[in-house]
Amino acid sequence: MEQVTVRVDASGRVVIPRDLRDALGIPDGGELRLSVQDGELRATTRLAALGRIRAELRALAAADPLLPSEALMAERRAEAARGLNEDQAAAPGRPRG
Repeated sequence: MEQVTVRVDASGRVVIPRDLRDALGIPDGGELRLSVQDGELRATTRLAALGRIRAELRALAAADPLLPSEALMAERRAEAARGLNEDQAAAPGRPRG
């Protein structure tokens, strides 16, 4: 899509042309997230931001197949098993029940 020049009014408002809003899927009254990156004003739709977050989470999940809660549970189970083994070693004559 071509670049478009718009004016900023005295209140700081900018009108985004209809074809750009349509291309981004911004409905009338829709919201944008604005940020400054590398000296540029970036406007991101909520849908685009969610897509980026999902992609980052997929990349993290691929790097570590266990979710943080699953990893924590596995660690706790291993600790409990080690503790049980230590208890059994400390009292060899104790009956199992």
